[in-house]
Amino acid sequence: MIGALHRQLAAPALASRLRALAAGAPAAAPVSLTVPLDGEAQDWLSEIPANSAFWYLARPALGLFRLGIGHALQVSTSGAQRFAALDNAFAGIAGAWRHDGRPLAFCGFAFDEHNEAPLPNALLAIPAILLESVAGRCRATLTTTAGAIDSAPACWRQMLGAIPAARLPIRLLPPADATLANRAWQARVHAALRDIAAGRAAKIVLARQRRIDAERPIPPAALLAALVELQPESTVYAHSHGPATFLGASPERLVRLAGGQVTADALAGTAWPGSLELDAEKNRHEQSLVRTAILEALAGCCTAPPRADPVEIRQAGPVAHLRCRISGQVAPGTSLFDLLRALHPTPAVGGFPVSAALAWLAAHDERRTGWYSGGFGCLGPDGDGEFSVALRSALLSGTAVELQAGAGIVAGSDADQELAETEAKFATLLEAIACLAEAGRRRLG
Repeated sequence: MIGALHRQLAAPALASRLRALAAGAPAAAPVSLTVPLDGEAQDWLSEIPANSAFWYLARPALGLFRLGIGHALQVSTSGAQRFAALDNAFAGIAGAWRHDGRPLAFCGFAFDEHNEAPLPNALLAIPAILLESVAGRCRATLTTTAGAIDSAPACWRQMLGAIPAARLPIRLLPPADATLANRAWQARVHAALRDIAAGRAAKIVLARQRRIDAERPIPPAALLAALVELQPESTVYAHSHGPATFLGASPERLVRLAGGQVTADALAGTAWPGSLELDAEKNRHEQSLVRTAILEALAGCCTAPPRADPVEIRQAGPVAHLRCRISGQVAPGTSLFDLLRALHPTPAVGGFPVSAALAWLAAHDERRTGWYSGGFGCLGPDGDGEFSVALRSALLSGTAVELQAGAGIVAGSDADQELAETEAKFATLLEAIACLAEAGRRRLG
């Protein structure tokens, strides 16, 4: 399939189509050409390059797989006005965008508006090559700027010819003793409970980190393949930036905008084998806080009060959550970035009331690496798109892997149970990594 794409890149007809699309466009305007690809649907993981930026987004249960390679155009920003900055930048990009299909821009952002490492705080990028498999049909979208059309086919061929990331056997090193770190995190839980009891907040979400070391770097493609297999109902996502790759499998939609209709998930409350029942009062209380906050946040963006569907169970591997879908019709002129600004952070990842919870987290030096509990998604030139909350994540850097998971602390929370909840959430990535290690043991005999 990729060989056929190489041949199309060398054909004079492709260059002619590009020039026709770009006629009269400013040199900086993005130009995107979509070509069909014959062959069976695939997840594209074998095409992830070893030393080039890439974006990956898959919903395996829906048969949707996307891989973006390289950047034709990118914008990064940070600070309190980061969503407004992205909104303005994307409006300019979309207004000049020449295309003959439905190209996409990818976007990711951190939980905290000032976190700058190891990924940009907020990044919007149009991939140079977008490979898609949607409902069994495959296509490629090739993007360049109007001023670089003559050299674009050679650049695309070079990207497609890049050496793929090696899938070498994985052997994990013995983990460090986590007793002291676990006790320190439980002490944070007790501190949060004291302030909740004093009425300073109703919910505070605390994040934990766990480090895993391997003898050699863990290949992102292999770990993503394991997540696709183990978490078919989740959104599997990844972005590489320099030496770091941020990836995960999220059960939670943050927001979707399609034809003026907005949809968001109110997801909170967690159960796993051996835990409290999902219908326990604590879980129902957590979910109600998130539902109320999202309804209020979206009310200011919609033409009528948004609607909440009945609460249902959202299963993500062995972990289950309470979820209800909230939807509404947005007011004219409302953008996807307006919705992100209104919603993030929801009480599911920050706490409630939001301002009080964020102030508590800042005062207690909450640390979240990369884009964990921020957002990850994509959108088209018409502004429609979808973001997931970047949960169940891992940051790969060299031979180290940092896992992150969080738990919502409310009145009645138990520190031991909250620790166990984060362990259950870590299991999403731990199971995938264990699959790689087991495969490595079999290969090494």
